[in-house]
Amino acid sequence: MTGDEVAGLSLTDVAGKIAAGELSSVETTEAALARIDRYGERLHVVAGIDPEAALADAAAADKAQASGNLRGPLHGVPLAHKDMYYRAGRVSACGSNIRKDHVPDVTSTALTRLDAAGALDIARLNMVEFAYGPTGHNEVVGTPRNPWNPDHITGGSSSGPGAAVASRMVYAALGSDTGGSIRIPSYCCGLVGMKATYGRVSRYGAMPLSFSLDHVGPLTRTVADCAIVTQTIAGPDPMDPTTSDRPVGNYMAALEDGVKGLRIAVPTNYFYDIVDEALRPHLDKSVEVFRELGAEIVPVELPLVDLANRMINIVLGVEAAAYHAEWLRERAQDYGAQTRNRLLPGFYFPATRYIEALNLRQHVLAEFSAAVFEKADMLHAPNVPVPVPPIEEGEIGAEPGFLNYLRTFTHCTRPINFLGLPSLAMPCGFTEGGLPTGYQLVGRPFDEATLFRAGRAFERETGCTDRAPELERA
Repeated sequence: MTGDEVAGLSLTDVAGKIAAGELSSVETTEAALARIDRYGERLHVVAGIDPEAALADAAAADKAQASGNLRGPLHGVPLAHKDMYYRAGRVSACGSNIRKDHVPDVTSTALTRLDAAGALDIARLNMVEFAYGPTGHNEVVGTPRNPWNPDHITGGSSSGPGAAVASRMVYAALGSDTGGSIRIPSYCCGLVGMKATYGRVSRYGAMPLSFSLDHVGPLTRTVADCAIVTQTIAGPDPMDPTTSDRPVGNYMAALEDGVKGLRIAVPTNYFYDIVDEALRPHLDKSVEVFRELGAEIVPVELPLVDLANRMINIVLGVEAAAYHAEWLRERAQDYGAQTRNRLLPGFYFPATRYIEALNLRQHVLAEFSAAVFEKADMLHAPNVPVPVPPIEEGEIGAEPGFLNYLRTFTHCTRPINFLGLPSLAMPCGFTEGGLPTGYQLVGRPFDEATLFRAGRAFERETGCTDRAPELERA
Protein backbone atom coordinates (compact mmCIF):
# COMPACT_ATOMS: atom_id res chain seq x y z
CA MET A 1 0.00 0.00 0.00
CA THR A 2 1.14 3.55 -0.68
CA GLY A 3 1.39 6.02 2.16
CA ASP A 4 -1.76 7.82 0.99
CA GLU A 5 -3.63 4.52 0.86
CA VAL A 6 -2.57 3.78 4.43
CA ALA A 7 -3.62 7.28 5.50
CA GLY A 8 -6.96 6.77 3.79
CA LEU A 9 -7.93 3.75 5.89
CA SER A 10 -10.44 4.13 8.69
CA LEU A 11 -9.24 4.00 12.27
CA THR A 12 -10.81 0.60 12.87
CA ASP A 13 -9.27 -0.79 9.67
CA VAL A 14 -5.78 0.45 10.40
CA ALA A 15 -5.97 -0.72 14.03
CA GLY A 16 -6.97 -4.17 12.81
CA LYS A 17 -4.10 -4.30 10.33
CA ILE A 18 -1.56 -3.23 12.96
CA ALA A 19 -2.88 -5.86 15.39
CA ALA A 20 -2.67 -8.54 12.67
CA GLY A 21 0.86 -7.54 11.69
CA GLU A 22 -0.25 -6.48 8.20
CA LEU A 23 0.88 -2.90 8.84
CA SER A 24 3.37 -1.49 11.29
CA SER A 25 2.76 1.49 13.49
CA VAL A 26 5.88 3.07 11.99
CA GLU A 27 4.47 2.74 8.46
CA THR A 28 1.17 4.18 9.60
CA THR A 29 2.78 7.07 11.47
CA GLU A 30 5.08 7.82 8.54
CA ALA A 31 2.01 8.06 6.31
CA ALA A 32 0.34 10.45 8.75
CA LEU A 33 3.47 12.59 9.10
CA ALA A 34 3.89 12.74 5.32
CA ARG A 35 0.36 14.11 4.94
CA ILE A 36 0.94 16.60 7.73
CA ASP A 37 4.15 17.71 6.02
CA ARG A 38 2.36 18.02 2.67
CA TYR A 39 -0.88 19.67 3.73
CA GLY A 40 -0.49 20.85 7.32
CA GLU A 41 0.80 24.32 6.52
CA ARG A 42 -1.63 24.83 3.64
CA LEU A 43 -4.60 24.03 5.86
CA HIS A 44 -3.00 25.64 8.95
CA VAL A 45 -3.77 22.62 11.11
CA VAL A 46 -0.77 21.96 13.37
CA ALA A 47 -0.08 23.85 16.60
CA GLY A 48 2.87 21.66 17.60
CA ILE A 49 4.55 18.45 16.44
CA ASP A 50 7.69 16.40 17.12
CA PRO A 51 8.07 13.90 14.24
CA GLU A 52 11.08 12.16 15.78
CA ALA A 53 9.23 11.52 19.04
CA ALA A 54 6.18 10.30 17.09
CA LEU A 55 8.27 7.79 15.16
CA ALA A 56 10.04 6.65 18.34
CA ASP A 57 6.66 6.00 19.95
CA ALA A 58 5.56 4.10 16.84
CA ALA A 59 8.69 1.96 16.92
CA ALA A 60 8.02 1.17 20.59
CA ALA A 61 4.46 0.17 19.68
CA ASP A 62 5.76 -2.16 16.97
CA LYS A 63 8.23 -3.73 19.39
CA ALA A 64 5.40 -4.33 21.86
CA GLN A 65 3.20 -5.79 19.12
CA ALA A 66 5.95 -8.15 18.01
CA SER A 67 6.20 -9.52 21.54
CA GLY A 68 2.43 -10.02 21.74
CA ASN A 69 1.88 -7.03 24.04
CA LEU A 70 -0.98 -5.13 22.40
CA ARG A 71 -2.01 -2.34 24.76
CA GLY A 72 -5.58 -2.08 23.52
CA PRO A 73 -7.89 -1.64 20.52
CA LEU A 74 -6.05 1.48 19.26
CA HIS A 75 -2.56 0.05 19.54
CA GLY A 76 -0.06 1.97 17.40
CA VAL A 77 -2.64 4.23 15.70
CA PRO A 78 -1.51 7.87 15.28
CA LEU A 79 -4.01 10.45 16.54
CA ALA A 80 -3.73 14.17 17.27
CA HIS A 81 -5.92 16.42 19.37
CA LYS A 82 -7.23 19.91 19.90
CA ASP A 83 -4.57 22.05 21.59
CA MET A 84 -6.49 22.22 24.89
CA TYR A 85 -5.80 18.71 26.19
CA TYR A 86 -3.10 18.91 28.81
CA ARG A 87 -0.18 16.52 28.70
CA ALA A 88 2.33 16.92 31.52
CA GLY A 89 5.53 18.55 30.30
CA ARG A 90 4.14 19.59 26.90
CA VAL A 91 2.90 23.03 25.86
CA SER A 92 -0.87 23.46 25.66
CA ALA A 93 -1.52 26.89 24.14
CA CYS A 94 -5.33 26.68 23.76
CA GLY A 95 -5.17 28.62 20.51
CA SER A 96 -4.09 31.73 22.40
CA ASN A 97 -1.26 34.15 22.96
CA ILE A 98 -1.93 34.20 26.70
CA ARG A 99 -1.09 30.50 27.09
CA LYS A 100 1.43 30.13 24.30
CA ASP A 101 4.10 28.95 26.77
CA HIS A 102 1.85 27.12 29.23
CA VAL A 103 3.27 23.73 30.23
CA PRO A 104 0.83 21.79 32.43
CA ASP A 105 1.94 19.35 35.11
CA VAL A 106 -1.07 17.05 34.63
CA THR A 107 -2.34 14.89 31.77
CA SER A 108 -5.99 14.86 30.81
CA THR A 109 -7.99 11.75 31.62
CA ALA A 110 -9.12 11.46 27.99
CA LEU A 111 -5.50 11.35 26.79
CA THR A 112 -4.55 8.92 29.55
CA ARG A 113 -7.32 6.55 28.44
CA LEU A 114 -6.28 6.79 24.79
CA ASP A 115 -2.69 6.08 25.85
CA ALA A 116 -3.88 3.00 27.74
CA ALA A 117 -5.70 1.80 24.60
CA GLY A 118 -2.40 2.02 22.70
CA ALA A 119 -3.05 5.15 20.63
CA LEU A 120 -0.20 7.51 19.74
CA ASP A 121 -0.50 11.27 20.27
CA ILE A 122 1.57 12.80 17.49
CA ALA A 123 0.54 16.46 17.33
CA ARG A 124 -1.35 19.37 18.85
CA LEU A 125 -4.00 20.81 16.55
CA ASN A 126 -5.02 24.42 16.08
CA MET A 127 -8.32 25.65 17.47
CA VAL A 128 -10.38 28.75 18.07
CA GLU A 129 -8.84 30.96 20.76
CA PHE A 130 -9.87 29.45 24.11
CA ALA A 131 -12.49 27.36 22.25
CA TYR A 132 -14.88 30.34 22.10
CA GLY A 133 -16.22 30.49 18.56
CA PRO A 134 -18.26 28.26 16.23
CA THR A 135 -16.83 29.28 12.86
CA GLY A 136 -13.15 28.35 13.32
CA HIS A 137 -11.70 31.86 13.03
CA ASN A 138 -8.62 32.64 15.09
CA GLU A 139 -6.96 36.03 14.60
CA VAL A 140 -4.22 35.18 17.14
CA VAL A 141 -2.68 31.98 15.73
CA GLY A 142 -4.43 31.87 12.36
CA THR A 143 -7.52 30.19 10.97
CA PRO A 144 -7.50 26.55 9.76
CA ARG A 145 -8.83 25.87 6.25
CA ASN A 146 -11.48 23.44 5.10
CA PRO A 147 -9.98 20.53 3.11
CA TRP A 148 -13.03 20.46 0.83
CA ASN A 149 -12.45 24.10 -0.14
CA PRO A 150 -9.76 26.14 1.64
CA ASP A 151 -11.69 29.37 1.09
CA HIS A 152 -14.39 28.08 3.45
CA ILE A 153 -14.52 27.63 7.21
CA THR A 154 -13.83 24.40 9.07
CA GLY A 155 -16.32 25.24 11.79
CA GLY A 156 -15.22 25.64 15.37
CA SER A 157 -14.03 25.62 17.90
CA SER A 158 -12.48 22.22 17.04
CA SER A 159 -11.22 23.62 13.75
CA GLY A 160 -7.86 21.86 13.56
CA PRO A 161 -9.33 18.46 14.46
CA GLY A 162 -11.99 18.84 11.76
CA ALA A 163 -9.44 19.73 9.08
CA ALA A 164 -6.85 17.15 10.20
CA VAL A 165 -9.23 14.18 10.26
CA ALA A 166 -11.01 15.12 7.03
CA SER A 167 -7.70 15.57 5.19
CA ARG A 168 -6.51 12.13 6.37
CA MET A 169 -3.60 13.48 8.41
CA VAL A 170 -4.72 11.46 11.44
CA TYR A 171 -7.42 8.85 12.00
CA ALA A 172 -9.34 10.65 14.73
CA ALA A 173 -9.00 13.66 17.00
CA LEU A 174 -10.47 14.83 20.28
CA GLY A 175 -12.45 18.04 20.17
CA SER A 176 -14.68 19.72 22.72
CA ASP A 177 -18.30 20.82 22.54
CA THR A 178 -19.74 23.62 24.69
CA GLY A 179 -22.27 24.93 22.18
CA GLY A 180 -21.59 22.77 19.14
CA SER A 181 -17.81 22.69 18.77
CA ILE A 182 -17.59 18.98 17.86
CA ARG A 183 -20.76 18.80 15.78
CA ILE A 184 -20.21 22.00 13.80
CA PRO A 185 -16.71 21.09 12.49
CA SER A 186 -18.04 17.60 11.79
CA TYR A 187 -20.75 19.19 9.66
CA CYS A 188 -18.36 21.55 7.86
CA CYS A 189 -15.71 18.89 7.20
CA GLY A 190 -17.93 15.87 6.41
CA LEU A 191 -17.13 13.88 9.56
CA VAL A 192 -18.84 11.91 12.31
CA GLY A 193 -18.72 13.52 15.75
CA MET A 194 -20.08 12.59 19.16
CA LYS A 195 -21.06 14.93 21.97
CA ALA A 196 -21.91 12.35 24.59
CA THR A 197 -24.22 12.86 27.55
CA TYR A 198 -22.98 15.42 30.06
CA GLY A 199 -20.99 13.42 32.61
CA ARG A 200 -20.27 10.49 30.30
CA VAL A 201 -16.67 11.59 29.52
CA SER A 202 -14.25 13.20 31.97
CA ARG A 203 -13.17 16.78 31.36
CA TYR A 204 -10.26 16.56 33.78
CA GLY A 205 -7.13 18.05 32.24
CA ALA A 206 -9.02 19.71 29.39
CA MET A 207 -9.11 23.51 29.24
CA PRO A 208 -12.42 24.69 30.71
CA LEU A 209 -14.70 27.19 29.01
CA SER A 210 -18.05 26.64 30.72
CA PHE A 211 -17.95 23.96 33.43
CA SER A 212 -21.65 23.11 33.29
CA LEU A 213 -21.74 22.90 29.48
CA ASP A 214 -18.34 21.55 28.34
CA HIS A 215 -18.19 18.11 26.72
CA VAL A 216 -15.22 16.04 25.53
CA GLY A 217 -15.52 13.85 22.44
CA PRO A 218 -14.09 12.69 19.11
CA LEU A 219 -14.26 13.70 15.47
CA THR A 220 -13.76 10.70 13.19
CA ARG A 221 -14.24 9.49 9.62
CA THR A 222 -16.73 6.69 10.30
CA VAL A 223 -19.36 5.72 12.85
CA ALA A 224 -17.40 2.69 14.07
CA ASP A 225 -14.33 4.90 14.56
CA CYS A 226 -16.43 7.33 16.59
CA ALA A 227 -17.94 4.55 18.68
CA ILE A 228 -14.61 2.96 19.60
CA VAL A 229 -12.95 6.25 20.55
CA THR A 230 -15.96 7.31 22.62
CA GLN A 231 -15.98 3.86 24.26
CA THR A 232 -12.31 4.29 25.13
CA ILE A 233 -12.61 7.69 26.81
CA ALA A 234 -16.02 7.23 28.50
CA GLY A 235 -16.66 6.34 32.11
CA PRO A 236 -16.38 7.67 35.65
CA ASP A 237 -13.32 9.54 36.81
CA PRO A 238 -12.59 10.51 40.43
CA MET A 239 -10.71 13.54 39.11
CA ASP A 240 -13.92 14.91 37.58
CA PRO A 241 -16.79 14.84 40.09
CA THR A 242 -19.32 15.62 37.35
CA THR A 243 -18.78 12.24 35.69
CA SER A 244 -21.47 9.61 36.07
CA ASP A 245 -20.81 6.18 37.56
CA ARG A 246 -23.49 4.71 35.31
CA PRO A 247 -22.03 1.75 33.31
CA VAL A 248 -20.85 2.68 29.83
CA GLY A 249 -21.89 -0.53 28.10
CA ASN A 250 -20.54 -1.71 24.75
CA TYR A 251 -21.09 0.71 21.87
CA MET A 252 -19.89 -1.83 19.31
CA ALA A 253 -22.16 -4.71 20.33
CA ALA A 254 -25.31 -3.62 18.45
CA LEU A 255 -23.63 -1.38 15.91
CA GLU A 256 -24.81 -3.43 12.91
CA ASP A 257 -28.37 -4.08 14.18
CA GLY A 258 -30.03 -1.51 11.93
CA VAL A 259 -32.97 0.77 12.68
CA LYS A 260 -35.94 -1.45 11.97
CA GLY A 261 -38.37 -0.94 14.83
CA LEU A 262 -36.73 2.25 16.08
CA ARG A 263 -38.82 5.42 16.25
CA ILE A 264 -37.17 8.62 15.05
CA ALA A 265 -38.75 11.96 15.90
CA VAL A 266 -38.58 14.86 13.45
CA PRO A 267 -39.27 18.34 14.85
CA THR A 268 -42.07 20.47 13.43
CA ASN A 269 -40.82 23.66 15.10
CA TYR A 270 -37.66 25.55 16.09
CA PHE A 271 -34.92 23.49 14.40
CA TYR A 272 -36.17 24.08 10.87
CA ASP A 273 -37.25 27.69 11.45
CA ILE A 274 -34.14 29.19 9.88
CA VAL A 275 -32.79 26.30 7.79
CA ASP A 276 -31.51 27.42 4.38
CA GLU A 277 -33.59 26.06 1.52
CA ALA A 278 -30.46 24.60 -0.11
CA LEU A 279 -30.12 22.18 2.82
CA ARG A 280 -33.71 20.96 3.02
CA PRO A 281 -33.48 18.33 0.26
CA HIS A 282 -30.48 16.73 2.00
CA LEU A 283 -32.20 16.71 5.38
CA ASP A 284 -35.46 15.39 3.91
CA LYS A 285 -33.59 12.64 2.07
CA SER A 286 -31.78 11.57 5.23
CA VAL A 287 -35.12 11.19 7.02
CA GLU A 288 -36.48 9.21 4.09
CA VAL A 289 -33.48 6.86 4.22
CA PHE A 290 -34.31 6.01 7.82
CA ARG A 291 -37.94 5.43 6.86
CA GLU A 292 -36.91 3.09 4.04
CA LEU A 293 -34.64 1.19 6.44
CA GLY A 294 -37.60 0.40 8.66
CA ALA A 295 -37.62 3.20 11.24
CA GLU A 296 -40.90 4.83 12.18
CA ILE A 297 -40.79 8.58 11.60
CA VAL A 298 -42.71 10.54 14.23
CA PRO A 299 -43.39 14.30 13.86
CA VAL A 300 -43.07 16.10 17.21
CA GLU A 301 -43.60 19.63 18.44
CA LEU A 302 -40.86 20.60 20.86
CA PRO A 303 -41.50 22.73 23.94
CA LEU A 304 -39.16 25.36 25.37
CA VAL A 305 -36.30 24.89 22.90
CA ASP A 306 -36.05 28.60 22.24
CA LEU A 307 -35.90 29.13 26.00
CA ALA A 308 -33.04 26.61 26.21
CA ASN A 309 -31.16 28.57 23.57
CA ARG A 310 -31.64 31.83 25.46
CA MET A 311 -30.64 30.27 28.78
CA ILE A 312 -27.42 28.78 27.43
CA ASN A 313 -26.42 32.27 26.34
CA ILE A 314 -26.55 33.33 30.00
CA VAL A 315 -24.85 30.24 31.43
CA LEU A 316 -22.06 30.15 28.87
CA GLY A 317 -21.52 33.90 29.04
CA VAL A 318 -21.23 34.00 32.83
CA GLU A 319 -19.09 30.89 33.25
CA ALA A 320 -16.68 31.85 30.47
CA ALA A 321 -16.34 35.40 31.80
CA ALA A 322 -15.65 34.10 35.30
CA TYR A 323 -12.88 31.80 34.05
CA HIS A 324 -11.25 34.62 32.08
CA ALA A 325 -11.84 37.46 34.57
CA GLU A 326 -8.25 37.85 35.78
CA TRP A 327 -6.73 37.74 32.29
CA LEU A 328 -9.32 40.19 31.00
CA ARG A 329 -8.39 42.61 33.78
CA GLU A 330 -4.66 42.24 33.34
CA ARG A 331 -4.05 41.15 29.73
CA ALA A 332 -7.09 42.19 27.71
CA GLN A 333 -4.87 43.36 24.84
CA ASP A 334 -3.52 39.82 24.41
CA TYR A 335 -6.91 38.46 23.32
CA GLY A 336 -8.11 38.51 19.75
CA ALA A 337 -10.89 41.07 19.30
CA GLN A 338 -13.47 38.41 18.43
CA THR A 339 -12.85 36.40 21.61
CA ARG A 340 -12.63 39.44 23.86
CA ASN A 341 -15.86 40.89 22.46
CA ARG A 342 -17.69 37.63 23.16
CA LEU A 343 -16.34 37.30 26.70
CA LEU A 344 -17.10 40.79 27.98
CA PRO A 345 -20.93 40.62 27.94
CA GLY A 346 -20.79 37.75 30.43
CA PHE A 347 -19.92 40.21 33.18
CA TYR A 348 -23.23 42.04 32.80
CA PHE A 349 -25.68 39.23 33.58
CA PRO A 350 -27.06 39.53 37.14
CA ALA A 351 -26.35 36.56 39.41
CA THR A 352 -30.10 36.04 39.75
CA ARG A 353 -30.42 35.49 35.99
CA TYR A 354 -27.58 32.96 36.02
CA ILE A 355 -29.12 30.99 38.90
CA GLU A 356 -32.51 31.15 37.22
CA ALA A 357 -31.01 29.73 34.03
CA LEU A 358 -29.40 26.85 35.94
CA ASN A 359 -32.61 26.11 37.82
CA LEU A 360 -34.63 26.02 34.60
CA ARG A 361 -32.45 23.29 33.16
CA GLN A 362 -34.17 20.27 34.69
CA HIS A 363 -37.63 21.65 33.89
CA VAL A 364 -36.77 22.24 30.23
CA LEU A 365 -35.12 18.81 29.99
CA ALA A 366 -38.18 17.12 31.48
CA GLU A 367 -40.54 18.87 29.07
CA PHE A 368 -38.29 18.16 26.06
CA SER A 369 -37.83 14.50 27.05
CA ALA A 370 -41.56 13.98 27.48
CA ALA A 371 -42.26 15.46 24.05
CA VAL A 372 -39.58 13.39 22.30
CA PHE A 373 -38.73 10.24 24.22
CA GLU A 374 -42.25 9.21 25.17
CA LYS A 375 -42.91 8.95 21.42
CA ALA A 376 -39.52 8.10 19.91
CA ASP A 377 -36.06 6.71 20.59
CA MET A 378 -34.17 9.72 19.23
CA LEU A 379 -34.59 13.07 17.52
CA HIS A 380 -33.37 13.75 14.00
CA ALA A 381 -32.62 17.45 13.51
CA PRO A 382 -30.50 19.82 11.44
CA ASN A 383 -26.97 20.34 12.71
CA VAL A 384 -26.04 23.70 11.17
CA PRO A 385 -28.89 25.61 9.48
CA VAL A 386 -26.80 27.21 6.71
CA PRO A 387 -24.38 25.93 4.04
CA VAL A 388 -20.67 26.05 4.97
CA PRO A 389 -19.79 29.73 4.49
CA PRO A 390 -16.63 31.35 3.13
CA ILE A 391 -14.01 32.35 5.70
CA GLU A 392 -14.33 36.04 4.85
CA GLU A 393 -18.03 36.00 5.74
CA GLY A 394 -17.25 35.37 9.40
CA GLU A 395 -14.37 37.82 9.82
CA ILE A 396 -15.13 40.24 12.64
CA GLY A 397 -16.31 43.53 11.17
CA ALA A 398 -17.41 41.91 7.92
CA GLU A 399 -20.84 41.19 9.36
CA PRO A 400 -22.62 44.08 11.15
CA GLY A 401 -24.71 41.73 13.28
CA PHE A 402 -21.81 39.47 14.19
CA LEU A 403 -23.31 38.04 17.38
CA ASN A 404 -26.56 37.33 15.56
CA TYR A 405 -24.50 35.58 12.89
CA LEU A 406 -22.96 33.33 15.54
CA ARG A 407 -26.35 32.62 17.10
CA THR A 408 -27.70 31.59 13.70
CA PHE A 409 -24.77 29.25 13.23
CA THR A 410 -25.35 27.54 16.60
CA HIS A 411 -29.17 27.66 16.49
CA CYS A 412 -29.49 23.87 16.33
CA THR A 413 -26.58 22.75 18.52
CA ARG A 414 -26.65 25.01 21.58
CA PRO A 415 -29.96 23.81 23.06
CA ILE A 416 -28.62 20.25 23.16
CA ASN A 417 -25.68 21.38 25.30
CA PHE A 418 -28.05 23.13 27.70
CA LEU A 419 -30.02 19.88 28.03
CA GLY A 420 -26.87 17.73 28.36
CA LEU A 421 -28.21 15.13 25.93
CA PRO A 422 -26.04 12.97 23.65
CA SER A 423 -25.85 14.04 20.01
CA LEU A 424 -24.22 12.30 17.06
CA ALA A 425 -23.25 14.46 14.07
CA MET A 426 -23.62 12.67 10.73
CA PRO A 427 -22.75 13.75 7.17
CA CYS A 428 -25.46 13.37 4.52
CA GLY A 429 -24.18 14.64 1.19
CA PHE A 430 -22.76 17.71 -0.48
CA THR A 431 -24.07 21.03 -1.73
CA GLU A 432 -23.82 22.02 -5.38
CA GLY A 433 -20.58 23.76 -4.46
CA GLY A 434 -19.07 20.50 -3.19
CA LEU A 435 -19.18 21.29 0.53
CA PRO A 436 -20.53 18.84 3.11
CA THR A 437 -23.98 18.84 4.69
CA GLY A 438 -25.22 16.89 7.70
CA TYR A 439 -27.68 16.35 10.52
CA GLN A 440 -27.61 15.32 14.18
CA LEU A 441 -29.28 12.52 16.10
CA VAL A 442 -30.17 13.40 19.70
CA GLY A 443 -30.77 10.59 22.18
CA ARG A 444 -31.91 9.81 25.68
CA PRO A 445 -29.36 10.42 28.44
CA PHE A 446 -26.57 7.82 28.29
CA ASP A 447 -28.02 6.12 25.19
CA GLU A 448 -25.10 6.81 22.90
CA ALA A 449 -25.20 3.18 21.72
CA THR A 450 -28.56 3.62 19.97
CA LEU A 451 -27.32 6.77 18.23
CA PHE A 452 -24.27 4.91 16.93
CA ARG A 453 -26.51 2.05 15.78
CA ALA A 454 -28.75 4.43 13.82
CA GLY A 455 -25.84 6.38 12.39
CA ARG A 456 -24.16 3.18 11.24
CA ALA A 457 -27.34 2.01 9.50
CA PHE A 458 -27.47 5.30 7.59
CA GLU A 459 -23.76 5.13 6.78
CA ARG A 460 -24.02 1.54 5.55
CA GLU A 461 -26.96 2.40 3.29
CA THR A 462 -25.68 5.67 1.84
CA GLY A 463 -21.87 5.47 1.93
CA CYS A 464 -21.96 8.95 3.43
CA THR A 465 -18.46 8.67 4.90
CA ASP A 466 -16.74 7.11 1.87
CA ARG A 467 -15.70 10.28 0.07
CA ALA A 468 -12.48 12.16 0.87
CA PRO A 469 -11.36 15.66 -0.14
CA GLU A 470 -9.25 15.91 -3.31
CA LEU A 471 -6.48 17.90 -1.73
CA GLU A 472 -4.26 18.13 -4.78
CA ARG A 473 -6.96 20.30 -6.31
CA ALA A 474 -7.42 22.37 -3.16
